[in-house]
Amino acid sequence: MKNIELKGALRSELGKKGAKDIRRNALTPCNLYGNGGNINFTVVEKELKDILYTPNAYIIDLNIDGKSEKAVIREIQFHPVSDKVLHIDFYRVTEDKQVVIEIPVKLNGSSEGVKQGGKLTLTTRKIKVSAFVKDLPDTLDIDITNLGLGKTVMVGELDYPNLTLLNPKSTVVCAVKMTRAARGAAAAAALAAQQAGKKKK
Repeated sequence: MKNIELKGALRSELGKKGAKDIRRNALTPCNLYGNGGNINFTVVEKELKDILYTPNAYIIDLNIDGKSEKAVIREIQFHPVSDKVLHIDFYRVTEDKQVVIEIPVKLNGSSEGVKQGGKLTLTTRKIKVSAFVKDLPDTLDIDITNLGLGKTVMVGELDYPNLTLLNPKSTVVCAVKMTRAARGAAAAAALAAQQAGKKKK
């Protein structure tokens, strides 16, 4: 899995008032926990865009006042109206312990159902997995070449080496939905087959 660096600075002001003062200075309050002590720190708000507003998943190399930590994002709090990031919880990761992270889904191939006029929909863009850091892929690739009209791919049908998928097995990842055009083509094909059968008789 790809790594991305993020710089932070230790903070001593805690509580709601301290957090408000931090945000006024275009900074975002953060917390790092897990596999060790908690660290309260801030990051420059604009430096979060490459991490938050991307379909990619990253192991984050935190540099907090010169101290290096590896982490994943565990929770993000957004403002209910403005969608401004209010707070981020990071979870510390180590090579010897499994980590839980969401990995983006990547669909490969040209679906049979789409060729027949169906519409491909990606319902679940990321799947939550548990694995050691060394085994984490950049994407969860799914071959949809044989995915026909009206068919779906569910989490329970997927299997990747050294990964445990945590979403419910019944979760639909992608599907080829029947469109009006596809229904018309199927009906026309059925009618043609019926007429051909009558002629043989």
